[in-house]
Amino acid sequence: MPMWLQALLWGTLAGGALVLGAGIAWMWKVPAKIVSTVMAFGAGVLISALAFELVDEAVQGGGLLPTALGFLLGALIFVGSNILLARAGAKHRKRSGGSQPSEKDSPGSGTAIAVGALIDGIPESVVLGVGLLAGGAVSPAMLAAVFISNVPEGLSSTAGMKRSGRSPAYVFGTWVGIAVFSGVAALIGFTALENAPESVIAFITAIAAGGILAMLVDTMIPEAFEEHHNLTGLTAAVGFLSAFTIHHVGG
Repeated sequence: MPMWLQALLWGTLAGGALVLGAGIAWMWKVPAKIVSTVMAFGAGVLISALAFELVDEAVQGGGLLPTALGFLLGALIFVGSNILLARAGAKHRKRSGGSQPSEKDSPGSGTAIAVGALIDGIPESVVLGVGLLAGGAVSPAMLAAVFISNVPEGLSSTAGMKRSGRSPAYVFGTWVGIAVFSGVAALIGFTALENAPESVIAFITAIAAGGILAMLVDTMIPEAFEEHHNLTGLTAAVGFLSAFTIHHVGG
């Protein structure tokens, strides 16, 4: 199978986890504490992937300077975009409770939520495509991290969308569209950087990493602690350890 097609398929599969989470939330009313727990686990998984799959390998491949500059730029891009989206009604797009506004309460918020969810997912998909350049195969740890974290993202966001009165067409149209765009983003990450210098690959990888970390702090972690209980921190630690174990065994 051609490498570019692998990038497309792996990115789409990872994005498809959002659809899976959305389906669970739409069919069943998942208790808020379970949503919070799963989100905490997903946050721990992504933090581990950032440290060992993205930033560390970017430094080893392209050096500290391009990695540091890319990381800061990625965080700035996400935070700036998130501020604009928050003003348009997408501030609580990953919240499962009653925080999300309805279209009646905040016209245009539906579009902002969809765009915000897309921006959240693009960096994760790009690094899947870029990862194929280094090893000739998708990183099991990174794929697992993105998939595992996307399920609670889709679950939590959809629970909030359902509470705010969004239609099934809007909800599933959003997530299916993002899954497709995730595949395209992975394809672009692979094809655009196929012959790029290692410093450029490190810079782009770090941009994605910085965006993911900013997304975690701004959107996933608040939901993870929405239903605070004594095991939330432990759950995140287990998620971190799970992703690290996959990285260690896979490496």
